[in-house]
Amino acid sequence: MYMRLTKTIILLFVLLLNNTAKAQSKVATISIKTSIYCDHCKRCESCGKRLEEAVYKQKGIKRVDIDEKTKTVSVIYNTSKTTPEKLRQAIASVGFDADDIKGDPKAYTTWDDCCKK
Repeated sequence: MYMRLTKTIILLFVLLLNNTAKAQSKVATISIKTSIYCDHCKRCESCGKRLEEAVYKQKGIKRVDIDEKTKTVSVIYNTSKTTPEKLRQAIASVGFDADDIKGDPKAYTTWDDCCKK
């Protein structure tokens, strides 16, 4: 009887810890204004792919959508694994502006000429 009660208490404790960990993992969406200005940048191997890959390299990324018409990058991410600031920094690291963070000028020089403003 004592062993059964002990096993039940341990099982309840494990379930409680598991639910607490899940509650702390929240999914959020952020829309970041960027300097992408054409559909080519979205598909371009040296620009658009770099932008998307830079965001996906961050932990906890669920989805990335680039909209050149509104000049935004929408990201669905796990808030316990990354932050909006890290996402903006990732975008800026490949040469694109990200809200109020200016794109890295060295990365910008590696873009195709057609993608430069």
